[in-house]
Amino acid sequence: MLIVANWKAYVEDLARAKKLVALGKKLARADKVSVVLAPPAPLLSVLSIGRKTGVAFAAQDISATAGGAYTGEGTAQAFAAAGATYALVGHSERRAAGDTDAVVAEKLARALAQDLVPVLCVGEKERDGEGRYLARIREEIVTALEPLELRERARVIIAYEPLWAIGKDASAAISANDLAEMTLYIRKVLAELLSGRNAGRTTVLYGGAVEPENIRGLAADAGVDGFLIGHASADPAVFAAFAKNLAA
Repeated sequence: MLIVANWKAYVEDLARAKKLVALGKKLARADKVSVVLAPPAPLLSVLSIGRKTGVAFAAQDISATAGGAYTGEGTAQAFAAAGATYALVGHSERRAAGDTDAVVAEKLARALAQDLVPVLCVGEKERDGEGRYLARIREEIVTALEPLELRERARVIIAYEPLWAIGKDASAAISANDLAEMTLYIRKVLAELLSGRNAGRTTVLYGGAVEPENIRGLAADAGVDGFLIGHASADPAVFAAFAKNLAA
């Protein structure tokens, strides 16, 4: 199981960051659990370079450029040099800030070019009774993966994060049955883009109102390969509870 902890901008001091890294290591000691931490960019190299932490690190976002006169941009190459081995791409908050499907596809290609494992975030704003939201999920996946070569497509992790659940408590999370159906649908779309058994081998994560009290149930019954956890992963007490519940 893969746990990706997106600290967003909640963690702003090094002491708290180091505490969360220690908790990440504890969580990674649980049976068959791998942990990827996505700290704010200024903290990433401090936490990752030259340290055998037992966890991996991710960029929260990368530039669609390959470098040059772009003040404030963080390129995939720079993040790789800072110690990242993963990169979040297409997170809903970046899409809301202006990233189009075309920009997301470009960022995905930049990540792969620097040997970063991309975590492609997809998800609908709201659900309708006729299932039209499924077309949006398919569009996000196809637009991002179609320009890539088959071997590159197979390296992409898919993180399903319905926008209507993000930032809410566990009561707003998707049900295990609905998530299982969505996971099957995502794999069906992937089967159109990948060869052989790769669609079934692609890691599919869930993000949205994941809390210590519901993570075990979703892990057991929803068919996902792990979770993309946001605000809850930036709270040391809550993150410790994740470790306790998954290890139980």
